[in-house]
Formats: sequence, C-alpha cells, structure tokens
Amino acid sequence: MRRALAGLTTRGRSFVAAGVTAIVCAFVLGERDLLRAGVLVLVLPLLSTVAVSRTRYRLACARRLAPGRLPVGHEARVDLRLENVSRLPSGLLMVEDQVPYTLGGRARFVLERIEPRGSRELGYRIRSDVRGRYRVGPLTVRLADPFGMVELVRSFSLSDRLTVTPAIVALPAGRLAGAWTGGGDSVARAVSAAGEDDVAPREYRHGDDLRRVHWRSTARYGELMVRREEQHWQSSGTLFFDTRRSAHWGDGPGGSFEQGVSVTASIGVHLGRTGMSLRYVTDAGEVLRAVSSFDGAFEGLLLDRLAVSDRSKNRTLTHGLAELRGTLGSGREGDGLVVAVFGALSAEEARAVAAARRGTATCVAVLVGAGAPEPGTGSAAANDPGLDPGSEARVACETAAGLLRAGGWRVVTVRSAAELPAAWAQAGRAKDFAGGTS
Repeated sequence: MRRALAGLTTRGRSFVAAGVTAIVCAFVLGERDLLRAGVLVLVLPLLSTVAVSRTRYRLACARRLAPGRLPVGHEARVDLRLENVSRLPSGLLMVEDQVPYTLGGRARFVLERIEPRGSRELGYRIRSDVRGRYRVGPLTVRLADPFGMVELVRSFSLSDRLTVTPAIVALPAGRLAGAWTGGGDSVARAVSAAGEDDVAPREYRHGDDLRRVHWRSTARYGELMVRREEQHWQSSGTLFFDTRRSAHWGDGPGGSFEQGVSVTASIGVHLGRTGMSLRYVTDAGEVLRAVSSFDGAFEGLLLDRLAVSDRSKNRTLTHGLAELRGTLGSGREGDGLVVAVFGALSAEEARAVAAARRGTATCVAVLVGAGAPEPGTGSAAANDPGLDPGSEARVACETAAGLLRAGGWRVVTVRSAAELPAAWAQAGRAKDFAGGTS
C-alpha cells in the first residue's frame, strides 16, 4: 500500500489535496454537500490505489538481440516478448525498455490489454556511431488505473549486452611479401601449406584410409594402428597498438586514436582471416595471447577488446617493446610477422622501436595521423593561414619513418583508416622496401 501511495500521479495527488481541502472547508462552513463532494474526490484516488496495489499480474519477459556484436553505424534489432502468465487479464500497461542514449534512447510502448495466457510481440531498432559495450534493458512495466490516478513501476532483471566494434575497412587480398617465410610455424616450411606427417601412430578408427596403417606399430600393440592426420603448419605474428594518450591528437571519430583503433581492427581481422596465429600487444604489454585464427576466435576477441579500448596514461613504450623483443628474440617466432600501429613517435622512441627488430623478421609500422590534422578539422591553429602548426609534427613523423626504415621496418603513413587499403598494398611489395627505402 505504501508503494501504491508513492505511485500517485500528479492527477492523483491533486485529487487527494482537493478532497482534503473540501472536507476541511465543509467542517468550517458547516456545508454537508461540500463534505460529500470532498469525500467523493478523496475516495476516488484511494480506491484506485487499492485496485492497483491488489493487482496480481504475473508477467514474463524474453528479449532477443540480433546481432549481439556489430560495427559502428550499423543497426541491431531488439525483439521483446511479454507474456501474461496469470489467470487475470491485464489492464493498461506502459512498457519501457532501458536503452542508453547513445543507442537511440528509451523504447516505449503502450499495451491496452493482455488476455490470460496471452502474449505480445514488440520490436525496435538501435544504432550507435560510437564504439563500446552497452547494456540494453531491463524492461520496466508501468501499471496504471483507468483514471490515471496511480502508476506503479515493476522492473525485470533481464538485460543484454551489445558490443559496438570499430569500423573495419577491407584490405587487398594476399599476403605480405616475405612475411610467410623463415622458421617457427611459417607456412612456407610446409609443402603447399599442408605440413608433414606426424609419425606417432594412433588407433584405427572407422573410415581411416587403410593405406595409412602403420604395420610396425600394429604388430607392437596388437591392434590396428594408423599414422596421424597431417598437421597444418600455421604462421604466427604479433599485432601491436600504441594507445598512449600523448601519442594521439584529436577527439571523436576523426581523432588519431579512433582512426588507430579502426586501423588495428582492420589489420587484425585481415591477418586472422588468412589463417595466422596472432597475439595482441599494446604499450602496456600483452593483451591477448597467441590464438589460432582458423576458427575465427581471435577476430572476436580482438574486436571485443578494441570496442572498449581507451587511451592509456603510459608515457613510454617500455613494456610493449619488451614484449616485442621477447617475441622477435625467440627461436620459434624469430622470423614471424609484426605489425605495429603508432600515433606520434619522437626520434628517441623511433630508435627504440627500430632496435626491437631482430633477424629476418618482417616488421611493418603504420603511422596514423601523419603528424597533424589537416586544415578544416576544427583546430584553430590549423585553420589559421598565418600559422603552420603541422609542419613541425610532419617533420617529426618523417624523421620517425626514416629511422624505422633504417632499422629494417616497412613504414607506411595514413591520415585515416580510409587510406589503409592503398597503404597496405604498398607494404605488401617487399621490393619497395629493399634496403630500407620506400
């Protein structure tokens, strides 16, 4: 009853105030007719309160969110099913699904009546132009009387998560020249990427080719044994992203950090779909361990991480470069592929990155932002024709690129993710980087 009284609407509270005022005035003035009118006005919201508080609706809710992960700028559909599992018909219901403002705000519906054991299907669409992980729900149901005197809110506990991933640009098909050769798990070590037989035998299974029977092991174990299936070799690589706040400029989708996130996602998805075993490293260290990409597991994990990635407060690349040196210095992955996405690099930082390369490893550096924003992007200094704020930054970018090339890195610069396909095609031509030149 307390909850019901707390649920009095503005109309209900006005009726209560008017009724009490009329009753007091009736006693003061000795008017019985006014007393009757005051009692009637006061009783109406109280009766509505009792009626709503005694309501024993049993409602069940189910939600389907499709898809649960989508790129920015795309739409997802939310389907709701509200079922009345009680034996009484429901009254007027106002249904509201809690949706973040970024996804379009709350979704509201009005249902006049749900018959016993009946259900209603509801649906709406949500969209986000900002990556992230958002909570959709829970569903709240507002119960109201026919006069609009009382309104009670009941909430379900069910909610879902929507992951909005960075924008991905398609990269040219094919592999980076020179990136699939050398030691470790490189595909080039196996003929036609098929690997070589594991001579360790296993027991015969129905359907095995009898030509693979290992007779010596069969005689030894007393049962039919066959050679194992061919084990595919898989090339490995490392994806690095510099998330330092000091290395990026601008905010919003046009800033270098958001463009860097999109570039990292695009490269990771592209390499993963070629079958590489990848791991993800940032300036803070290893984020994702090496995961086989044949089943698409790395792609999902990477996109989930990048969806909530934010700028770090690290001022140096010490931890991240330590991870790269460990990878490039190991015997198994010493000739693997490293793709690093950077923002702004000082000369000292560029030398440290260049020194991380070991042996014949193929290392590609993608410099995002090309040093400074273009005129017209919102920077007052960039829009002032009397100033050249980007010249110093562009010189620093060119200096860093030169130091990296001198250290054996392939270097491409992009201002936005839209320029990545052409730059990636350039990075794929090993002859363009022979001798450390572009």
